[in-house]
Amino acid sequence: MINNFEEYLTLENIFLLANWGVIPFWLLLLFSPNSNFTRFFVHSILIPLFLGIAYVFIVYQIYLNDNFFNGFELYLGIENLYAVFSDENFLLIFWLHFLSLSLFVGSWIARDSTRYSIPRVLMAISLITTYFTGPLGIFIHWVIRIFFAKKISLNE
Repeated sequence: MINNFEEYLTLENIFLLANWGVIPFWLLLLFSPNSNFTRFFVHSILIPLFLGIAYVFIVYQIYLNDNFFNGFELYLGIENLYAVFSDENFLLIFWLHFLSLSLFVGSWIARDSTRYSIPRVLMAISLITTYFTGPLGIFIHWVIRIFFAKKISLNE
């Protein structure tokens, strides 16, 4: 039975499932950030757990193919980073990494916006920007937050 399941766990299927799978949670953050449903599914460990399981599965596949230590070459230079990303396994691992961290940050932005009574329109700008560009969305949220918190704070 598990062998039949592994046939469906191709890199392409994991990619599509992860990509399309996070979109409903981003929509929950945009349209219903304070509901119990959103708190249970988005603000909990569930989504990072599922993305983490996919991550571990791909790491295991890399290990089986004896490519495990090739990933550490990315720290040696930009050419090595390019070479590591040319391997679909490593590329998907980094994409899962990005998806999970950006959703975590989006979840924090939604909670932080509620804490400082930031209007949903401004929160939506931060969330959408974070979904597409990560650090730029965090920066935009921080700039918006300054006006509503009425202070500049470099830490939480």
